[in-house]
Amino acid sequence: MLNIIDTVLITFYRLTGNPVPDYFIGTFMLALLSVILGEFTVSLVFRINKKHLDGLNNHLLETHNLSMEAWRAGDRKAYTDCNREANDAFGKVFFNMVGLSAASLWPVFFALAWMQSRFMSIKFPLPFTGWSVNYVVIFLACYILARMAFGRVKHRIPYFKGVSRLLQAYEKHT
Repeated sequence: MLNIIDTVLITFYRLTGNPVPDYFIGTFMLALLSVILGEFTVSLVFRINKKHLDGLNNHLLETHNLSMEAWRAGDRKAYTDCNREANDAFGKVFFNMVGLSAASLWPVFFALAWMQSRFMSIKFPLPFTGWSVNYVVIFLACYILARMAFGRVKHRIPYFKGVSRLLQAYEKHT
């Protein structure tokens, strides 16, 4: 299986026959593939956990509203208790969203591991500095560019168009 993956990935690095452009093109394509796999993973995790996230958000909204009612009524103890519960609910929502965002990053580590096996000794000198950069720096630069490019077109890709609508509706509802 690893040989098949290696064979597929290395084809990105042999598109023009010129090693330097091929390295940058291949690294960008690998970064783009990482972005797409990460976004797909986030969409799956979101769909699977949507009921749980809905429950957390509803609990947050309820406890927040209760604390505001207690504040308006002048019931300091009820306000403090409800506000503590609302803060706890907010923490759960926050860390669930952080976890959901982190789900998009797992392909990066596999891509870098593969690149290490192929390109560990390759370094590119930075002009006028005496420094050089390795595959990690090049990949991360390409990843940022790929994420920006994909962000501009994902709402036009059929699957991701539906995911974008689902997430926008969810954000408006919560």
